This record gives sequence, C-alpha cells and structure tokens, in this order.
Amino acid sequence: MALTDTTQESVDVSSLLKAAGLQITAQRLAVHRAVTTLPHSMADDIYQAVRTELGVISRQAVYDALNAMCEHGILRRIQPAGSAARYEHRVDNHHHVVCRECGTMVDVDCAVGQAPCLTAECDHGYQIDEAEVTYWGVCPLCQ
Repeated sequence: MALTDTTQESVDVSSLLKAAGLQITAQRLAVHRAVTTLPHSMADDIYQAVRTELGVISRQAVYDALNAMCEHGILRRIQPAGSAARYEHRVDNHHHVVCRECGTMVDVDCAVGQAPCLTAECDHGYQIDEAEVTYWGVCPLCQ
C-alpha cells in the first residue's frame, strides 16, 4: 500500500523531529504542514492555518514550534530587508527573489549549487560556509 503525500510527509517530519530529540506532537506536525503549504509565510499566517486545522492552539505554541524546528534545521527562518521573519520548509542552500511591488517571494537555486555560492574577495580569515542572497525586482504579475 502506497503512502499518500501527506502521510509520507508526516513520516518524514516525525523522523526529523525524533532525530532532533523533539516530541512528535499534533501541533508541530500541523505547523510543519502549514509551512510546507504556505512557504515564505509569516508566523501569523502559519498560526491562522494551524488554528483552522486544529481548532485550538496558542500563538505562543506556534512560535515555540517554529523556533524549535528552525533551531534543529527542520525549518528555515528568513528575513529579507524590510520584512517580518518568514518560514520555509526548504532548508538546503538556496536563495530568494522578492517582488518590490507585492512582496511575493520565490526560491532561486544557488548559482553554483554548492555552499557557499559566492566566494568573498577578502574573507578576513573567516571560514565561510554559506552565502545568503536576496534578489529584488518586479514579478510578472506586477509588471
């Protein structure tokens, strides 16, 4: 019997939570589903989605779940200039392009494909392992 995408995702997320030493709770699974369904969403949007799914959950429980999963690399927190923190389930090395008009954000694969994507001209002795790039422009719908 094949697993549905939702069931497979729950199994994968459960494994990630367990490996991180975090309890597998309905709240954490719902938060992860919301982030997967609504990538680049702010915490309030995630809270609303989880509240719709579960009925009752506090904002603090959503923030706690987001923070715990980000701390353990299960989710990623990003904060483009001038924006509130946003969350995504894609935690590999990639970048973003943001529309200056409507704020839509989409993923952009790394130009080179390996971390770090860019090499600093002068690294000042740092051992650089990641480059965070945000491209800004106007999306097709706003053009």
